[in-house]
Amino acid sequence: MPKIAFTFAHHICRMTSLGRVAYQARPSVTLNPARATEWGSSFQMLVRCPLLVLALGPGGSPSPTRQSMCGRIIQASPPDQLALKIVSGLEDRDNRVPTGTNSPRRYNGAPSQQHWVIRRNPQTGACSLDLLQWGLLPNWCKDPKALRPINAMAETVATKPYFREAYQRRRCIVPVDGFFEWMAVKGSKVKQPYAIAMKDRSPFGIAGVWENWQDPATKEWIRTFAVVTTNSNELVSRIHNRMPVILAPEDFERWLGTELDPRDLMAPFPSEPMTMWPVSTRVNSPRNDDPSLVEAVDLTATLEETA
Repeated sequence: MPKIAFTFAHHICRMTSLGRVAYQARPSVTLNPARATEWGSSFQMLVRCPLLVLALGPGGSPSPTRQSMCGRIIQASPPDQLALKIVSGLEDRDNRVPTGTNSPRRYNGAPSQQHWVIRRNPQTGACSLDLLQWGLLPNWCKDPKALRPINAMAETVATKPYFREAYQRRRCIVPVDGFFEWMAVKGSKVKQPYAIAMKDRSPFGIAGVWENWQDPATKEWIRTFAVVTTNSNELVSRIHNRMPVILAPEDFERWLGTELDPRDLMAPFPSEPMTMWPVSTRVNSPRNDDPSLVEAVDLTATLEETA
């Protein structure tokens, strides 16, 4: 497979098709798709930046691809309310990051950013609400520039080396108000984004796995996570074939517990409690992060403008 070299002044946050692999490229960095063979034969790479969109299929040839799932989340509720509605008994004194911390609300939370994550201490059993970086970096990894997947597929999270240990020992819950997904529109070059949430707009918990990685040079500890995805339910399948694993409240304890393989919890969440609505294409850029991003738009007018 060919190597692809990118040289430009922009930081690139690369998202994947179906969340298989994620790269972060920096100026004058050479990426080698051959490294992705450990992920299996179905390899696709998508590099995104303000000036460039490039998709590579098997063999390094250009191919169409769909935007990553799940690649954007909404964490707009205050952290204490967001977490307390998800895990009962979570108190401010349990948090490494106190609930009074001046953390920005995320209306368009993107990979590489810090987001709220709920974890359980295996020794004490106490839950905590912490800020972790989106993009998993395994504890055994030696290179801080290594692959940082933002998603782990439910079908392979228990077996893929990159996720296996985290799945068995370090599962977490990502509390969100909602997430975004994009639908291809016939005759338009721009995909239409949709916000997806619960009908009553209550926060809900997405399944995740996390890692604690120490930089060998600085000795600094970096905590990272990835979102687990599964097949879409009837609602989300209208626009995409994947969705995050949404946990029912009665399953929080099991997911955060010591069970090695709670795979039955990773089924698609029922459609009935959920809703989705079209939103502005401003959400396409992670630079935009304000309440207007979750407001419904006139889909007809939007499609006419972007056609």
